[in-house]
Amino acid sequence: MGLTLYNRNGKKRDRLVSIDLGGRTTKAVELQRNGQGLVLSGYALLDAPVYQKGLSVELLAEHLKSVIHVLGAGTRSVILAIGVGDSVVRHADVPGMPLADLRQVLKNNSNNYLQQDLPGHVFDCCFITPAPNGQAPDKVKPGLAGAKHRVLVAGARKQLVDDLQAAVKAAGLTADQIVPALIGPVNAFELAMPEAFAGEVVALVDLGFKNTSICLLQQGELVLSRVVAIGGDKLTSGLAEGLGISYAEAENIKVGMPTEVQAVLESLLVPLGRELRASLDFFEHQQDKPVTRVFFAGASARSEFIVRTLQTDLLVECKPWNPLTFLRPALPPQLAGQLEGVAPQLAVAVGAAIPAI
Repeated sequence: MGLTLYNRNGKKRDRLVSIDLGGRTTKAVELQRNGQGLVLSGYALLDAPVYQKGLSVELLAEHLKSVIHVLGAGTRSVILAIGVGDSVVRHADVPGMPLADLRQVLKNNSNNYLQQDLPGHVFDCCFITPAPNGQAPDKVKPGLAGAKHRVLVAGARKQLVDDLQAAVKAAGLTADQIVPALIGPVNAFELAMPEAFAGEVVALVDLGFKNTSICLLQQGELVLSRVVAIGGDKLTSGLAEGLGISYAEAENIKVGMPTEVQAVLESLLVPLGRELRASLDFFEHQQDKPVTRVFFAGASARSEFIVRTLQTDLLVECKPWNPLTFLRPALPPQLAGQLEGVAPQLAVAVGAAIPAI
């Protein structure tokens, strides 16, 4: 799924760096394409800069330089994935028209199609419903196709997109694309678990720092997505407060999970489980099909206890998934040894890169 908030020229690359600008941790991967498929030639996880409104272009540029240095990347072409707090992904029903015209229509009248006024935003779309005559909806002449077409729309503030481009340039890099992070796990899941992607009704849950996203897929189509304002930060803060320990100590025990803290964490997970279950209920009511499995990614997905507890609330099989299974690692021994442990955190970075390589 190639939804982009900025696309330099649409050209495919044989080698690129994809950077997921997370709220607490920046995740980056370097991918290459050769005759044997896709190769993971590097990855890095760095503490993110202090993300506040008004983060300077200069600070972000320095951070990007650090990412490239740690990666030891052999390319200057980068893709940036921006989080669910800085981008929107929605479904809409629109008349058949060229994509360029549709972007302009959304820019001028987002409220009419997205039920939200989004001034100063840039948009991209991809059509889901084909035109009745078999033509691509964006090739149908306006006014000739009476039926509405289902599209997936991505949007972000133009100022943010401009600042990101400026930071990439200041870092001596080339911004190939800027994409919404929400679609990263969907793209990676399609290649990592193709049978489940094409044949099942599943939910992909990404447990982020500030937010948790859930994407409902029905036989390969993204039917519904939702963002819940509960993430790893709220769990860690709740543990710290409930146990009277520091934030850093709570973060360290959250994944290891000594028995004595499980009761505290279980209570903190109740609101998240309730929100995720509500999303499943809404989908199943609308589509009249049950969700067969829920797959978890993100840093907190490394905790068996967290996934198991959420399974109790969701009443459906839940499990973490590895977004790297379709990649051939070509890594130094130290990175290779740590790869399995960090894999759930790389779903967004890997998936954001797939349409461009």
